[in-house]
Amino acid sequence: MKTKETIAFIGLGVMGGPMAGHLAARGYPLRIYNRTRQRADEWKERFGPQGSRVRLCDTPAKAAEGAKVVITCVGNDEDLAEVTIGPGGAFEATRAGALFIDHTTVSANMARRLDEEARHRGFTAIDAPVSGGQAGAENGKLAIMCGGTAEAMDRARPVMESYGARIVHVGAAGAGQTTKMANQMCIAGVLGGLSEAIRLVQASGLDADKVLEAISGGAAQSWQMENRWKTMVEGEFDFGFAIDWMRKDLAYTLAESERLGLETPITSLVDQFYADVQAMGGGRQDTSALIRRLPEGKSQ
Repeated sequence: MKTKETIAFIGLGVMGGPMAGHLAARGYPLRIYNRTRQRADEWKERFGPQGSRVRLCDTPAKAAEGAKVVITCVGNDEDLAEVTIGPGGAFEATRAGALFIDHTTVSANMARRLDEEARHRGFTAIDAPVSGGQAGAENGKLAIMCGGTAEAMDRARPVMESYGARIVHVGAAGAGQTTKMANQMCIAGVLGGLSEAIRLVQASGLDADKVLEAISGGAAQSWQMENRWKTMVEGEFDFGFAIDWMRKDLAYTLAESERLGLETPITSLVDQFYADVQAMGGGRQDTSALIRRLPEGKSQ
Protein backbone atom coordinates (compact mmCIF):
# COMPACT_ATOMS: atom_id res chain seq x y z
CA MET A 1 0.00 0.00 0.00
CA LYS A 2 1.37 3.39 -1.04
CA THR A 3 2.30 5.65 1.87
CA LYS A 4 0.25 8.83 1.87
CA GLU A 5 2.23 12.05 1.65
CA THR A 6 2.38 14.42 4.59
CA ILE A 7 0.10 17.46 4.31
CA ALA A 8 0.34 20.79 6.09
CA PHE A 9 -3.13 22.28 6.56
CA ILE A 10 -3.31 25.92 7.61
CA GLY A 11 -6.67 27.37 8.65
CA LEU A 12 -9.26 25.30 10.54
CA GLY A 13 -12.31 27.52 10.29
CA VAL A 14 -15.85 26.76 9.15
CA MET A 15 -14.60 25.47 5.80
CA GLY A 16 -11.02 24.42 6.49
CA GLY A 17 -11.79 22.42 9.62
CA PRO A 18 -14.08 19.88 7.92
CA MET A 19 -11.81 19.69 4.87
CA ALA A 20 -8.82 18.82 7.06
CA GLY A 21 -11.04 16.33 8.86
CA HIS A 22 -11.70 14.48 5.61
CA LEU A 23 -7.96 14.28 4.95
CA ALA A 24 -7.40 12.89 8.45
CA ALA A 25 -10.15 10.32 7.92
CA ARG A 26 -8.41 9.17 4.74
CA GLY A 27 -5.20 8.56 6.64
CA TYR A 28 -3.08 11.48 5.53
CA PRO A 29 -0.43 12.48 8.07
CA LEU A 30 -1.28 16.08 8.92
CA ARG A 31 0.68 18.99 10.29
CA ILE A 32 -1.89 21.62 11.20
CA TYR A 33 -1.83 25.27 12.16
CA ASN A 34 -4.53 27.72 13.15
CA ARG A 35 -3.96 31.26 14.37
CA THR A 36 -6.30 30.61 17.29
CA ARG A 37 -4.71 27.68 19.11
CA GLN A 38 -7.94 26.80 20.92
CA ARG A 39 -9.62 26.05 17.61
CA ALA A 40 -6.73 23.78 16.65
CA ASP A 41 -7.01 21.95 19.97
CA GLU A 42 -10.77 21.54 19.48
CA TRP A 43 -10.22 20.28 15.95
CA LYS A 44 -7.73 17.65 17.14
CA GLU A 45 -10.10 16.52 19.87
CA ARG A 46 -12.95 16.15 17.36
CA PHE A 47 -10.81 14.12 14.98
CA GLY A 48 -9.17 12.19 17.81
CA PRO A 49 -9.16 8.74 16.12
CA GLN A 50 -6.59 10.13 13.70
CA GLY A 51 -4.70 11.96 16.44
CA SER A 52 -1.56 9.85 16.17
CA ARG A 53 -1.13 11.08 12.59
CA VAL A 54 -1.82 14.74 13.40
CA ARG A 55 0.71 17.21 14.74
CA LEU A 56 -0.26 20.68 15.95
CA CYS A 57 2.30 23.32 14.98
CA ASP A 58 3.04 26.77 16.39
CA THR A 59 3.64 28.58 13.09
CA PRO A 60 2.74 28.05 9.42
CA ALA A 61 6.45 27.51 8.70
CA LYS A 62 6.61 24.72 11.29
CA ALA A 63 3.57 23.11 9.69
CA ALA A 64 5.16 23.25 6.24
CA GLU A 65 8.41 21.62 7.35
CA GLY A 66 8.66 18.22 5.71
CA ALA A 67 5.23 18.45 4.06
CA LYS A 68 4.92 17.51 0.41
CA VAL A 69 1.59 19.34 0.14
CA VAL A 70 0.75 22.65 1.84
CA ILE A 71 -2.93 23.68 1.95
CA THR A 72 -4.35 27.00 3.14
CA CYS A 73 -7.94 28.01 3.85
CA VAL A 74 -8.04 31.35 5.64
CA GLY A 75 -9.97 34.63 5.32
CA ASN A 76 -8.74 37.16 2.77
CA ASP A 77 -5.71 38.51 0.90
CA GLU A 78 -4.08 39.86 4.05
CA ASP A 79 -4.61 36.63 6.00
CA LEU A 80 -3.25 34.54 3.15
CA ALA A 81 -0.17 36.73 2.73
CA GLU A 82 0.48 36.49 6.48
CA VAL A 83 0.45 32.68 6.61
CA THR A 84 2.41 32.18 3.37
CA ILE A 85 4.95 34.92 2.65
CA GLY A 86 4.86 36.77 5.97
CA PRO A 87 7.39 36.23 8.79
CA GLY A 88 7.10 32.62 9.94
CA GLY A 89 4.92 31.91 6.92
CA ALA A 90 4.62 28.54 5.22
CA PHE A 91 6.72 29.52 2.20
CA GLU A 92 9.78 29.90 4.44
CA ALA A 93 9.83 26.13 4.95
CA THR A 94 8.01 24.73 1.89
CA ARG A 95 10.49 22.46 0.17
CA ALA A 96 11.36 22.56 -3.53
CA GLY A 97 9.15 20.16 -5.45
CA ALA A 98 6.23 20.51 -3.04
CA LEU A 99 2.67 21.46 -3.99
CA PHE A 100 0.81 24.46 -2.60
CA ILE A 101 -3.02 24.48 -2.73
CA ASP A 102 -4.96 27.53 -1.62
CA HIS A 103 -8.70 27.17 -0.92
CA THR A 104 -9.17 30.75 0.32
CA THR A 105 -11.32 33.07 -1.77
CA VAL A 106 -8.93 35.93 -2.52
CA SER A 107 -8.15 38.31 -5.36
CA ALA A 108 -6.89 36.93 -8.64
CA ASN A 109 -3.89 39.20 -8.23
CA MET A 110 -2.98 37.50 -4.95
CA ALA A 111 -3.27 34.09 -6.58
CA ARG A 112 -0.95 35.13 -9.40
CA ARG A 113 1.48 36.66 -6.90
CA LEU A 114 1.71 33.45 -4.86
CA ASP A 115 2.07 31.34 -8.02
CA GLU A 116 5.04 33.48 -9.07
CA GLU A 117 6.55 33.27 -5.58
CA ALA A 118 6.10 29.50 -5.52
CA ARG A 119 7.80 29.05 -8.89
CA HIS A 120 10.66 31.27 -7.72
CA ARG A 121 11.11 28.98 -4.70
CA GLY A 122 10.93 25.78 -6.76
CA PHE A 123 7.44 24.45 -5.99
CA THR A 124 4.06 24.61 -7.72
CA ALA A 125 0.80 26.30 -6.77
CA ILE A 126 -2.92 25.86 -7.39
CA ASP A 127 -5.52 28.51 -6.58
CA ALA A 128 -8.59 26.46 -5.73
CA PRO A 129 -11.46 28.40 -4.14
CA VAL A 130 -14.50 26.32 -3.21
CA SER A 131 -18.27 26.57 -3.35
CA GLY A 132 -20.85 24.60 -1.43
CA GLY A 133 -20.80 26.24 1.95
CA GLN A 134 -20.34 24.67 5.36
CA ALA A 135 -22.59 21.74 4.47
CA GLY A 136 -20.53 21.00 1.37
CA ALA A 137 -17.32 21.04 3.41
CA GLU A 138 -18.74 18.79 6.13
CA ASN A 139 -20.19 16.32 3.63
CA GLY A 140 -17.13 16.29 1.37
CA LYS A 141 -19.20 17.58 -1.57
CA LEU A 142 -17.51 20.85 -2.42
CA ALA A 143 -17.21 22.28 -5.92
CA ILE A 144 -13.59 23.31 -6.48
CA MET A 145 -12.51 25.66 -9.28
CA CYS A 146 -8.79 25.53 -9.98
CA GLY A 147 -6.13 27.66 -11.61
CA GLY A 148 -2.60 26.45 -12.30
CA THR A 149 -0.65 24.09 -14.52
CA ALA A 150 -1.92 20.72 -15.71
CA GLU A 151 0.95 19.02 -13.89
CA ALA A 152 0.05 20.67 -10.59
CA MET A 153 -3.59 19.66 -11.08
CA ASP A 154 -2.61 16.04 -11.59
CA ARG A 155 -0.89 16.11 -8.20
CA ALA A 156 -3.61 18.08 -6.45
CA ARG A 157 -6.67 16.18 -7.65
CA PRO A 158 -6.25 13.02 -5.50
CA VAL A 159 -5.89 15.19 -2.39
CA MET A 160 -8.86 17.41 -3.21
CA GLU A 161 -11.03 14.38 -3.96
CA SER A 162 -11.06 13.83 -0.19
CA TYR A 163 -13.53 16.71 0.17
CA GLY A 164 -14.53 17.75 -3.36
CA ALA A 165 -17.33 16.33 -5.49
CA ARG A 166 -16.67 18.50 -8.55
CA ILE A 167 -13.11 19.54 -9.33
CA VAL A 168 -12.57 21.54 -12.51
CA HIS A 169 -9.31 22.91 -13.90
CA VAL A 170 -10.37 26.17 -15.53
CA GLY A 171 -7.04 27.71 -16.56
CA ALA A 172 -3.75 29.23 -15.52
CA ALA A 173 -2.86 30.84 -12.19
CA GLY A 174 -5.66 33.13 -11.01
CA ALA A 175 -8.32 31.41 -13.11
CA GLY A 176 -9.76 29.61 -10.11
CA GLN A 177 -10.28 32.90 -8.29
CA THR A 178 -11.82 34.56 -11.34
CA THR A 179 -14.21 31.64 -11.67
CA LYS A 180 -15.19 32.02 -8.00
CA MET A 181 -15.92 35.68 -8.73
CA ALA A 182 -18.32 34.63 -11.49
CA ASN A 183 -19.89 32.18 -9.04
CA GLN A 184 -20.49 34.92 -6.47
CA MET A 185 -21.94 37.26 -9.10
CA CYS A 186 -24.47 34.58 -10.04
CA ILE A 187 -25.44 33.96 -6.42
CA ALA A 188 -25.87 37.67 -5.73
CA GLY A 189 -28.11 38.18 -8.74
CA VAL A 190 -30.24 35.13 -8.05
CA LEU A 191 -30.78 36.04 -4.39
CA GLY A 192 -31.76 39.57 -5.40
CA GLY A 193 -34.49 38.26 -7.67
CA LEU A 194 -35.53 35.57 -5.22
CA SER A 195 -35.96 38.12 -2.43
CA GLU A 196 -38.25 40.30 -4.51
CA ALA A 197 -40.25 37.29 -5.74
CA ILE A 198 -40.90 36.06 -2.20
CA ARG A 199 -42.08 39.50 -1.13
CA LEU A 200 -44.47 39.56 -4.11
CA VAL A 201 -45.87 36.17 -3.10
CA GLN A 202 -46.31 37.26 0.51
CA ALA A 203 -47.97 40.57 -0.39
CA SER A 204 -50.36 38.74 -2.72
CA GLY A 205 -51.42 36.38 0.05
CA LEU A 206 -50.36 33.29 -1.90
CA ASP A 207 -49.27 30.00 -0.38
CA ALA A 208 -45.47 30.20 -0.67
CA ASP A 209 -45.10 26.40 -0.70
CA LYS A 210 -47.53 26.10 -3.60
CA VAL A 211 -45.75 28.83 -5.52
CA LEU A 212 -42.44 27.05 -4.97
CA GLU A 213 -43.97 23.81 -6.24
CA ALA A 214 -45.28 25.60 -9.31
CA ILE A 215 -42.12 27.42 -10.37
CA SER A 216 -39.21 25.32 -9.09
CA GLY A 217 -39.48 22.82 -11.92
CA GLY A 218 -39.27 25.40 -14.68
CA ALA A 219 -36.85 27.98 -16.01
CA ALA A 220 -36.77 29.86 -12.67
CA GLN A 221 -35.34 26.89 -10.80
CA SER A 222 -31.98 27.36 -9.02
CA TRP A 223 -30.00 25.93 -6.13
CA GLN A 224 -30.87 28.99 -4.11
CA MET A 225 -34.58 28.51 -4.79
CA GLU A 226 -34.48 24.83 -3.88
CA ASN A 227 -32.47 25.34 -0.70
CA ARG A 228 -33.33 28.84 0.55
CA TRP A 229 -36.88 29.69 -0.54
CA LYS A 230 -38.55 28.11 2.48
CA THR A 231 -36.01 29.38 4.97
CA MET A 232 -36.22 32.90 3.55
CA VAL A 233 -40.00 32.77 3.89
CA GLU A 234 -39.57 31.61 7.50
CA GLY A 235 -36.92 34.22 8.32
CA GLU A 236 -34.14 31.72 9.03
CA PHE A 237 -30.66 32.89 8.04
CA ASP A 238 -28.12 30.73 9.85
CA PHE A 239 -26.50 28.62 7.14
CA GLY A 240 -22.77 29.24 7.38
CA PHE A 241 -21.73 31.67 4.62
CA ALA A 242 -22.11 35.13 6.11
CA ILE A 243 -22.90 38.40 4.37
CA ASP A 244 -19.62 39.82 5.71
CA TRP A 245 -17.76 37.19 3.70
CA MET A 246 -19.91 37.70 0.63
CA ARG A 247 -19.11 41.41 0.64
CA LYS A 248 -15.41 40.55 0.90
CA ASP A 249 -15.76 38.32 -2.16
CA LEU A 250 -17.78 40.90 -4.08
CA ALA A 251 -15.14 43.55 -3.37
CA TYR A 252 -12.56 41.35 -5.14
CA THR A 253 -15.07 40.72 -7.93
CA LEU A 254 -15.81 44.39 -8.52
CA ALA A 255 -12.11 45.31 -8.42
CA GLU A 256 -11.21 42.64 -10.98
CA SER A 257 -14.12 43.67 -13.19
CA GLU A 258 -12.93 47.27 -13.07
CA ARG A 259 -9.42 46.16 -13.98
CA LEU A 260 -10.86 44.42 -17.03
CA GLY A 261 -12.95 47.44 -18.01
CA LEU A 262 -16.29 45.73 -17.36
CA GLU A 263 -19.58 47.19 -16.18
CA THR A 264 -21.26 45.30 -13.34
CA PRO A 265 -24.43 47.22 -12.45
CA ILE A 266 -26.35 44.29 -10.94
CA THR A 267 -23.48 43.01 -8.82
CA SER A 268 -22.68 46.55 -7.66
CA LEU A 269 -26.30 47.15 -6.68
CA VAL A 270 -26.67 43.88 -4.76
CA ASP A 271 -23.37 44.59 -3.00
CA GLN A 272 -24.87 47.85 -1.74
CA PHE A 273 -28.03 46.01 -0.69
CA TYR A 274 -25.83 43.71 1.38
CA ALA A 275 -24.25 46.79 2.94
CA ASP A 276 -27.76 47.82 4.00
CA VAL A 277 -28.30 44.45 5.69
CA GLN A 278 -24.94 44.81 7.47
CA ALA A 279 -26.14 48.17 8.76
CA MET A 280 -29.23 46.38 10.11
CA GLY A 281 -26.95 44.07 12.12
CA GLY A 282 -27.11 41.15 9.71
CA GLY A 283 -23.47 40.87 8.72
CA ARG A 284 -23.05 37.42 10.25
CA GLN A 285 -26.28 36.07 8.78
CA ASP A 286 -26.42 33.90 5.69
CA THR A 287 -26.44 35.60 2.29
CA SER A 288 -30.13 34.80 1.89
CA ALA A 289 -30.77 37.45 4.57
CA LEU A 290 -30.71 39.88 1.66
CA ILE A 291 -34.51 39.65 1.82
CA ARG A 292 -34.47 41.47 5.18
CA ARG A 293 -33.81 44.70 3.32
CA LEU A 294 -37.25 44.50 1.67
CA PRO A 295 -40.40 45.25 3.69
CA GLU A 296 -43.16 42.69 3.32
CA GLY A 297 -45.67 45.15 1.91
CA LYS A 298 -49.42 45.03 2.32
CA SER A 299 -50.93 41.55 2.13
CA GLN A 300 -53.98 41.29 -0.13
